[in-house]
Amino acid sequence: MTFHLETERLIIRNWRDSDRELFHEINSDPRVMEYFPFIRDRLQSDELMQRLRNSIDAEGFGFTAMELRETGECLGFCGLARTNIEGLPSGMVEIGWRLAVRHWGKGYVSEAARSLLEFGFTTLDLEEIVSFAVHDNHRSTNVMKRLGMVRIEGSDFDHPLVPDTHPHLKRHVFYAMSKAQWQENRK
Repeated sequence: MTFHLETERLIIRNWRDSDRELFHEINSDPRVMEYFPFIRDRLQSDELMQRLRNSIDAEGFGFTAMELRETGECLGFCGLARTNIEGLPSGMVEIGWRLAVRHWGKGYVSEAARSLLEFGFTTLDLEEIVSFAVHDNHRSTNVMKRLGMVRIEGSDFDHPLVPDTHPHLKRHVFYAMSKAQWQENRK
């Protein structure tokens, strides 16, 4: 299935084989992966990229590539994906992102995420979109706040997929935005 959205500066699209190098770069960079319990080697990155491609084909949306319109360069990813995490409501749709360090601080994630929120609430007719991150991951939580997402007090959780060997990465903060909040923010 083809996924394609455009913003002023970006194209949000399916993954291509030509994106593999960039995908490996972001998944093996210790700065990008600071709040994850591991980095991925090339084989692991390729396998994850294929899983993301398959999920887009199955759902019609997912964690999709972000491309700079001006140059065609892949920057990283931003997307919507169903998430089923033990202890959280089943079938939630999460918005998430990961970007190569050289593209940080330029507003690309916020721009892509705004477009994806609109897609989620209008095209997919979702009632809520969530996001979560390690408690100390202020780069991500600041994006959530800029988007107008609200931290849901009492919903923070210890991520069950983070191994006990990384206790500093277990606690996650939980943000959400309802369709009504999104509509109100657009006024």
